Amino acid sequence: MKKEIIQELYNGFEAVAVEVEGIECWSARELQLLLGYSKWENFPKVIDKAKIACENAGSLVSDHFPDVRKMVNLGSGSEREIDDILLTRYGCYLIAQNGDPRKEQTSAYRGTKAFGSKCQFGSSKEP
Repeated sequence: MKKEIIQELYNGFEAVAVEVEGIECWSARELQLLLGYSKWENFPKVIDKAKIACENAGSLVSDHFPDVRKMVNLGSGSEREIDDILLTRYGCYLIAQNGDPRKEQTSAYRGTKAFGSKCQFGSSKEP
């Protein structure tokens, strides 16, 4: 994979990071798009696999995949609340590892160091 594409993927991943209570996090709904999943309905299966991998690694799922609700704007100007999951860097890594390798973006994230050395693999401590 070309270095420019890898850098673009990394930049996109880092650009959507947010800090919540001092912890770096990503929205599962935003990660879904970065990994090439166009519909949310197809993404929870991948998240479930990642949660199992997290548990098998001895980490607390609740530390890396807390459920949240967030408000989104509708086309009519009104808002509605939707389900989302805040992901740690480790949670993002696990999702990419358990995602569909046929998806170009997922495959690319698997092959890069987008999650970096900041990711404490297998740790239940904050990322």
